[in-house]
Amino acid sequence: MSATATATATHPHILVFPYPAQGHMLPLLDLTHQLALRGLTITILVTPKSLPFLSPLLSTHPSSITPLVFPFPSHPLIPQGVEHVKDLGNSGNLPIMAALGKLHDPLLNWFNSQTNPPVAIISDFFLGWTERLATQLQIPRLTFFASGAFVVSLCDYMWSNIEKLKSLSEIKLSHLPGSPVFKPENFPSLFKHYKQSDPDCEFVKDGILANTKSWGCVLNSFDALETEYIQWLKTYLGHNRVYSVGPGHDLA
Repeated sequence: MSATATATATHPHILVFPYPAQGHMLPLLDLTHQLALRGLTITILVTPKSLPFLSPLLSTHPSSITPLVFPFPSHPLIPQGVEHVKDLGNSGNLPIMAALGKLHDPLLNWFNSQTNPPVAIISDFFLGWTERLATQLQIPRLTFFASGAFVVSLCDYMWSNIEKLKSLSEIKLSHLPGSPVFKPENFPSLFKHYKQSDPDCEFVKDGILANTKSWGCVLNSFDALETEYIQWLKTYLGHNRVYSVGPGHDLA
């Protein structure tokens, strides 16, 4: 395991925790680059096979960005040596999300061992369990959504009503601007693969629902593109800490 950096009053130290799927990781790493340019000290948590993705950042910001490398936790549905969604396809999201949840205790121990631990966490929305970690540490967590505000506005409603929605032939979301209509097969694969009482499914569901409790949300979008949905999110969450910072791109 490699670890971290120090923080000062002028260079706040934060932890960034990306999810190991290219569409999730690259925009968050681009945001990390932008934060480093603005003087933050950053630790990025990855597992060994994701470490090469950090090479452009580490070479660009050698003094302000440090990797924290944890072994990828085992899971019965993940072959040994697999650490990235690209090696499993979309069906691999559920076991990978469940496996990464096992990093809670090692990460808590790491925080408690640091002289100058991070003062905030930015983590992917597929890592909703980090909200509980942030609460334990009494620091703010910001949820990073690799998607735009429209998809984010669906998540909490979908997962709060998943059993009812899966039984419908058509779903009208009348509470959202424009009252969009979907068929269940158009929803994300995680939603379609959900099985009530399955431990991994329930863990993923709880994590996604925890995202709305985070201190703030960061969107890979921009205001002019999704004005009404960004405003809807602020109203729904009850605060204005919804930041549109996209579109993110690959630093390499």
